[in-house]
Amino acid sequence: MKKIISTKEAPAAVGPYSQAVEVNGTLYISGQIPLDPATGKLISGGISEQTEQVLNNIGAILKAAGYTFGDVVKSTCFLKDISDFRAMNEVYSRFYSTNQPARSAYAVKDIPMGALIEIETIAMK
Repeated sequence: MKKIISTKEAPAAVGPYSQAVEVNGTLYISGQIPLDPATGKLISGGISEQTEQVLNNIGAILKAAGYTFGDVVKSTCFLKDISDFRAMNEVYSRFYSTNQPARSAYAVKDIPMGALIEIETIAMK
């Protein structure tokens, strides 16, 4: 059965999609960009600050659905500039210090709202 996950602790969707959907013990989190959940606006700062905000938003959605970062099996990271990979990785590694998920990272032309990073996530129980 499909269950829509939504929390005010993460930014509201900026289009016709859900923050996350859970189906049969698998949680699919839509791509998260570095929006402040309180204002819905892009945070200031560079790739490190933006990566941390994205992962905090993902953490809030995981928590709302009853999951943790330890349940994450796959992340896909979209970077505006691949030269930000190392700095993104440093922040990312703090959230996934053990039991790391599979991951892909790509440079893309543009990310919504001018963000430097977007991360989508899949978690399983």
